[in-house]
Amino acid sequence: MKRHTRVLEKYSKAKDLEKKTRVLFSARKEVDINAGGTSGYIVKHGTHKGKVLGHRIVKSNNNW
Repeated sequence: MKRHTRVLEKYSKAKDLEKKTRVLFSARKEVDINAGGTSGYIVKHGTHKGKVLGHRIVKSNNNW
């Protein structure tokens, strides 16, 4: 059984890392873009509350 110990420990560590990554990924909060008709992100808290930080610009490739 000693020869399998390293393989089993490696598998266990990989599964633990995968589980932690999945939990962190599901716990993150998404940024609300295009809410209220804007094309950018609006700051909701702090001294710059209500300020639009950036806009998404989509260039048209329909140039005749």
